[in-house]
Amino acid sequence: MNEGAKSAPNSADASVDAKATRGTAKNMHGAAKLQVREAMLHGPIFKIMMRLALPTIGVLVAQTLVNVAETFYVSRLGTHALVGVALVFPVWMLMTMMAAGGIGGGVASAVARAAGAGRHEDANALVLHTLVIAVVFGMLFSVLAIGFGSPLYRALGGTGEALHSALVYSDFIFLSAVPIWVVNLLSAALRGIGNVRVPALVTFIGAAVLVPLSPALIFGVGPFPGFGVAGAGIAVTLYYCAAAAVMVRYMAIGRSGLRLLLDRLRWSLFRDILKVGLLAALNTIQLNLMVLLVTAAVGRFGVAAIGGYGTASRLDYVLIPILFGLGTAVLTMVGTNIGAGNIARAKRIAWFGTVVSVTFTETVGLLVAIFPWLWIGLFTHDGAVLETGSLYFRIVAPLYAANGITFALGFAAQGSGRMGWIFLAGAIRLVIAAGGGWLAVAIFGFPAAGLFVLVAVALITAATICAAAALSGALWRTAANNAGAKARSS
Repeated sequence: MNEGAKSAPNSADASVDAKATRGTAKNMHGAAKLQVREAMLHGPIFKIMMRLALPTIGVLVAQTLVNVAETFYVSRLGTHALVGVALVFPVWMLMTMMAAGGIGGGVASAVARAAGAGRHEDANALVLHTLVIAVVFGMLFSVLAIGFGSPLYRALGGTGEALHSALVYSDFIFLSAVPIWVVNLLSAALRGIGNVRVPALVTFIGAAVLVPLSPALIFGVGPFPGFGVAGAGIAVTLYYCAAAAVMVRYMAIGRSGLRLLLDRLRWSLFRDILKVGLLAALNTIQLNLMVLLVTAAVGRFGVAAIGGYGTASRLDYVLIPILFGLGTAVLTMVGTNIGAGNIARAKRIAWFGTVVSVTFTETVGLLVAIFPWLWIGLFTHDGAVLETGSLYFRIVAPLYAANGITFALGFAAQGSGRMGWIFLAGAIRLVIAAGGGWLAVAIFGFPAAGLFVLVAVALITAATICAAAALSGALWRTAANNAGAKARSS
């Protein structure tokens, strides 16, 4: 009797202590979230921008290294396996760019604007809507890639054993399309509130696991046989399924600053994501299509010309992880300030990010324009290839600053929720460089130099449109009105 009487208060005390601990933890997370928001609204722009950008850049570099390692492993299986994986790579890249930088940009923008406006319930509700979008787009890619993989990879040039390897690898890769979209979009949601540490941690752990797991599944370990090219796909599938489960669990417990809650779905929140995300996704398609069509035009000058242009333009893709990392920081900071109604600071952040982006791209551009062999010489010493690549660098690379402007203001536009002008700039760039370039070469007989001049004109035109939209207020006008209305209603 006495023991029971003594244990009851102890049990009650334990319950009170547990509640107090949970309350303290909740208060700490709330305080941390407010601290991050205040830093983006009032802190030093460059310091906050770098704090957000560097982990994302590290993530993209890690992903690139994992892709290189996987390509090396697959190459040990023979040419047919290497060609098969190469056939799948453009489709894989399209999906990941649409998830991370396209629809993911829409997610980050919507979350940042909601958090900046203090609409915490909407910010939390956006997590569920993000998850629904991830499942829908993931299933769409799974159905299309698995159901129509054979005609797709055959159209890209796959035949025989190479086509078979492509189909095997593709089937396993795209079985995990839903988890891939979940990881990318939930990472974007976390970036929207300035939480870049957790997505980076998940990626780095994944890279550490995939580098040894992939060869083990490809070649086998000890008495356990390998799965060949399928093993590479299985390794990716296992990683993304585990990463998606971790991310969903993390969002559900609410320690991230956002919380996944089951609630009714609202079209207004889907619209907040997709009005930015769909145009951003189409923008990535425009960029890749431009490179593809310009490559086809260059192909009229011979195989060596393709090698030269392909090698030189590969540098453009190498710059993207850094521009993307910086751009996502600009997006988050602009979106948060737009949501808070602080349009003047949002503009300063956009232009500050543009200056940083231009400084970086122009430095690289001038370097390779003066010393093209520094880059091209890493891959080949063929004279004809070097000639075309050097010609591209001498004409286009000095204008890499235009790319810096387009990227930075494109991400700022995602943050403000105003992507129309950026999409128009991308469309005009595509028409001039790809459409005009093809006509110039095929119909009017322009030399390679003429084609590259049109590419340069396209870059300048796109940058001019983006800069004009920002300077005229077109990127901010509706955002300012919406922010003011939301501030008044709250």
